[in-house]
Amino acid sequence: MANSLQLPVIDLCSPDRTATAREIRRACIDYGFFYLINHGVEQTLFRQVFEQSRRFFSLPIEEKMKLDRKQNRGYTPLYAEKLDTSSSCKGDLKETFHIGALEHSDLNQWPSEGVLPSWKATMEDYYERVLNAGKKLVSLIALALNLDEDFFDKAVAFNPPDGFLRLLHYPAVPSPLESPDQVIYGASAHSDYGMITLLATDGVPGLQVCREKFRQPQIWEDVPNLSGAFIVNIGDMTERWTNCLFQSTLHRVVPTGSERYSVAFFIDPNPDCLVECLESCCSKSSPCRFPPIRSGDYLEERYRLTYGS
Repeated sequence: MANSLQLPVIDLCSPDRTATAREIRRACIDYGFFYLINHGVEQTLFRQVFEQSRRFFSLPIEEKMKLDRKQNRGYTPLYAEKLDTSSSCKGDLKETFHIGALEHSDLNQWPSEGVLPSWKATMEDYYERVLNAGKKLVSLIALALNLDEDFFDKAVAFNPPDGFLRLLHYPAVPSPLESPDQVIYGASAHSDYGMITLLATDGVPGLQVCREKFRQPQIWEDVPNLSGAFIVNIGDMTERWTNCLFQSTLHRVVPTGSERYSVAFFIDPNPDCLVECLESCCSKSSPCRFPPIRSGDYLEERYRLTYGS
């Protein structure tokens, strides 16, 4: 049995932004994860999004495959992804649906109104609300890094940002599901690729984190659900930006015997943004560990490895 991890709780509406930035800095150094409350997304909208997600994933596979993933938008069936690229398993036991930036509406795929009425409108509303919360959070992250709060806007990272909404469905399977030589995970061990992720869950357990990703054997801890809060984690791109000061923590989803739904919102820099070590995060004693890289190129390679093409 894994121990439960008590993550810091960050209040997005706290009037003391300096103190909040200090709390975020400590959370990102110590955990790479934290809860976010008072973020502006109402419980009614969470319920609507999860209900619409259940409706989509309950459709026949033939209907869902009409929206098969193109340009990282649309539906991916069970086992199509393998987040732990070192694993020999055939893939992760989950199905997903991706929605990209609403400004590029010609690239997004949507179920027809005849099949799922109000589905698109609900997801667009949620997308806008979470993106707004993410922008506020990123300004606090800039303060946490001893930067101007509009640093990421000025660095073209958020002009505009590249946000992706990802619906996830993990079928109910025995706990744990074992093949002859391995456990098959809902989401195998990985760190997220981009800047930050804001995750909402339906309350069903399964999310685990490993705070020391290079330690063997790895120690995994359960992340309990906090009602109404986002679970926020730092991605690999922020780890590169901060020269590993802020850690992108390994996490996974283990089967629990219960069906599970979650909704992840990935906030990434503009594809043309050059991600290079921040001056506030490097010194003679701590030189830059990563070369500069264009955000879009970095993400494209990570997706190629995940999907095998």
